[in-house]
Amino acid sequence: MFIRLLLILLISSNAWGQSRYIDYQSPFHPTINKRGMVASQNIESSEIGIEILNQGGNAIDAAVAVGFSLAITLPRAGNLGGGGFMMIYLKERDEIFAIDYRGQASASTNLDELFNTNPSRDYANTNFEVVEYGYKASTVPGTVSGLLQAHKNFGKLPLTEVLKPVIRQAEEGIRVSYDLEQAIGSSSQLKKDAESRRIYFKDGSPIKQGSLMQRPDLAKTLSLIAENGAKAFYEGEIAKKFVLAMQLNEGLLTDADLKNYKSRFSAPIGINYRGQKVFTHGPPSGGGIVLLTALNVLENFDLKKHGSNSSTTYHLLAEALRRGHNNRSHHVGDPSFYKTPIENFLSSERTKQLARNINFKKATASSAIKPLKVRNESKDTTHYSIVDEEGNSISNTYTLGSSFGSGVTIPGTGILMNNQMNNFAYRFGDKSIKGRAASPGNRFEPGKRPMSTMAPTMIFDKNDNLSLITGSPGGSFIPATILRVVTGVIDFDLNIGESTMLPRLHKDWPYSGLDHESTVSQDVLKVLDRLGHMPELSKTMGSTQSIHIIDGSNQGYADLRRPNAGVAIQND
Repeated sequence: MFIRLLLILLISSNAWGQSRYIDYQSPFHPTINKRGMVASQNIESSEIGIEILNQGGNAIDAAVAVGFSLAITLPRAGNLGGGGFMMIYLKERDEIFAIDYRGQASASTNLDELFNTNPSRDYANTNFEVVEYGYKASTVPGTVSGLLQAHKNFGKLPLTEVLKPVIRQAEEGIRVSYDLEQAIGSSSQLKKDAESRRIYFKDGSPIKQGSLMQRPDLAKTLSLIAENGAKAFYEGEIAKKFVLAMQLNEGLLTDADLKNYKSRFSAPIGINYRGQKVFTHGPPSGGGIVLLTALNVLENFDLKKHGSNSSTTYHLLAEALRRGHNNRSHHVGDPSFYKTPIENFLSSERTKQLARNINFKKATASSAIKPLKVRNESKDTTHYSIVDEEGNSISNTYTLGSSFGSGVTIPGTGILMNNQMNNFAYRFGDKSIKGRAASPGNRFEPGKRPMSTMAPTMIFDKNDNLSLITGSPGGSFIPATILRVVTGVIDFDLNIGESTMLPRLHKDWPYSGLDHESTVSQDVLKVLDRLGHMPELSKTMGSTQSIHIIDGSNQGYADLRRPNAGVAIQND
């Protein structure tokens, strides 16, 4: 009797335990809350954003703190010496703003000075490597201007309070991660610069995992900015160190270049996609045009019918992306120098022209995709998304260009410089070039901002409520990365974790191959190869940091493709 009773109790207990167990539909779990949320490529920086929100700051204050913090925690991409694009949504005003703080070429530089020859006349003997690394590779940094422009217009807390935890982080230091040690070791340009060697190397080797990396030089720079704002960076003590370093190393930037730099507000660009409004940044971003063009093309097809991982869906994504990259490869440039025909790019006439020759049984030849009648980036950018409990939101993408940019650190400042001079189309006019290297819109001109594929994105649902904040690093892969997340959420009704972890592909123009992640099914790849896409295995694509808002609840997800990313939240 006792044994029978014991068995009954054990069986009942086991059944009760199973009934209480939560069985999730997906292994990719979003972080969920109803107050403030920060998703960035480093969890320590995300937590600093939450610290600012807990002090009464808004999403803009948090974005400023996170942007400065990533220069410490993610120095290969987070930065004060680079530039980018920011989207801001103010809930109470129901308005979206875009800020262009892309780097800008020196106003006093010409091609002869840059290359010691004129590449428009002599391509064969032009040494384009001079704009890859070193002091001639950098545009005027825009990050400080852009972040402080946002704070000045929309922030709540004093700048000194916003930067206080970031200064503390620089002073106290961070523990070097495995990823950071490996990134330093794989960036040879750092070793060529004495100041970078001093900071990132010890006894000739990259600073070791687990080591404490303190940044007193950067802390001092941040303190000067906290007290004196953008003027400290562009005209004050920091600017003087910039100019001296440039003069000593045959750099291009002058005191006038720094003093005259201004981030600028611009109108976001957008379309309707299946009843939802998709907004992103316009030129000099070309990535936004790729994304919106691809969505326009895909609107002509029922993706949901085919499934998120079918060969037909991958084929349509590839065809749409190829047409999007065609749109950006010729007539996208700095709006101060070149009028990009955005309305024409996104018009129904252009969309019909692009969609008309998509064949379900064959990949479209690049020659069949005609440019509208009227240089690739590095993958080491970073993005973060923020929402506060009032509903104000930020989507921000910025970059140094290559991993650790030009490799140059300005002595005494801790500031790594970008290599965005590499992003101009120096072969403008070369008839042998079909791609972006000869783009008339992105030709080099003094004082100009180069084209970028960064595309911070916000989506509003059919009731005009903000529903998705996203963006990614990844160079030319950025539009494909965001497109996969957006279609995952809208077309296939996946949660943000599932949408983020869908296998990704990239199809450019005029190049023939199709880049894909290792997680794409071999059966699918065989079909794509048979269609003529020429699949090529790529490393992982992008690192989206996204917040999906559903019925007032935030669902955040940090892409698993790169380590140390994380979502931080205000507790409900």
